[in-house]
Amino acid sequence: MIQVNENFLALQDSYLFSTIAKKVAEFTAQNPDKKVIKLGIGDVTRPIVPAVVEAMKKAIDEQGKPETFRGYGPEQGYEFLREKIATFDYQKRGVEIALDEIFVSDGAKCDCGNIVDIFGMDNIVAITDPVYPVYLDTNVMAGRAGQYNQEKGTYENIIYMPATAENGFVPDFPEKTPDMIYLCLPNNPTGTTLTKTELKKWVDYAKKNQAIILFDAAYEAFISQSDVPHTIYEIEGAKEVAIEFKSFSKTAGFTGIRCAYTVVPKELKGYTKLGEEVAIHSLWNRRHGTKFNGVSYPVQRAAEAVYSEEGQKQIKENISYYMENAKVIKEGLKEAGYTVFGGVNAPYIWLKCPEGMTSWEFFDKLLKEANVVGTPGVGFGPSGEGYFRLTAFGTKENTVEAIRRIQKI
Repeated sequence: MIQVNENFLALQDSYLFSTIAKKVAEFTAQNPDKKVIKLGIGDVTRPIVPAVVEAMKKAIDEQGKPETFRGYGPEQGYEFLREKIATFDYQKRGVEIALDEIFVSDGAKCDCGNIVDIFGMDNIVAITDPVYPVYLDTNVMAGRAGQYNQEKGTYENIIYMPATAENGFVPDFPEKTPDMIYLCLPNNPTGTTLTKTELKKWVDYAKKNQAIILFDAAYEAFISQSDVPHTIYEIEGAKEVAIEFKSFSKTAGFTGIRCAYTVVPKELKGYTKLGEEVAIHSLWNRRHGTKFNGVSYPVQRAAEAVYSEEGQKQIKENISYYMENAKVIKEGLKEAGYTVFGGVNAPYIWLKCPEGMTSWEFFDKLLKEANVVGTPGVGFGPSGEGYFRLTAFGTKENTVEAIRRIQKI
């Protein structure tokens, strides 16, 4: 008799975005005359910039010639890409990262989920609340979360750290000491950030408690304020306590191409049950090499072109386009009387639902009355109840029209 991994049975409902897609599909089928504007899932709408497209075309042409054909590449990624990452994303910010500390992959979401493989089952996990669902769900799948409390909407072995308007979206240190701490900054879904001073407190906290910070910096390219770090390694001592995840998906529109990278410093240590010190880098290197066969050569050449002078110029234009959308959403909602957060250092706007409405009630109202799709805040955690997320990744025309509709209702 084949047995299943019963940890999957502990997952609650279906995946957030699958539920949204189902609701939208049902509404569209029943209302074929309605134009639905989607500002829910954070997929980009701007095409890949010309500099990147040309680099990919060239790489594909190389694959069609015997003298330049490439088969399996290095599992960690080609050096030409890792060198650009080390130079542009780190050295230019005063941070030294070695090439073999960079692991190129097919997505930050994948890496954030896969990283749990290398950590012990007895580790206590802390997540900010609300937060991107993959951090919680993958620990549930691994069997690390414990029993689910239906009334509270929480798992017994997961520490929820509320990041709300009441505490300025800066989570407090938990009463129970965690071993693994997830931080997503700029934050998805709230669009908020921590300053360098605030993040330094978390680095010091992790060092004091021999904990590890799993730092998702997928949206760092959207940062506009100078006191907000683009990498956790700008903070002194962070190499000793943090793994960083970054992605080309939102930065360069690679959501359909798939390329990202994870940085695991060699200074980072974990421990066996007997207290023996182990290098986290070697564990991830072993896992990565065993279960992953590398990102394709044309995609890595495309990612390399992101760092070219022309590529940087074109990509910044796209980022400005999205952040202008964010401004339209934020100001438009404020004019309509909503309490709004985010939209400054991230392409997400986090708004308070009208008084008395739950997140899903507000979702249904927007879908049915304004034909606009957003994301219910409760899908990101218990503290997200009563909030709602809109993204700035739509077209300018759709964004303006969506806000006009919301203001109208």
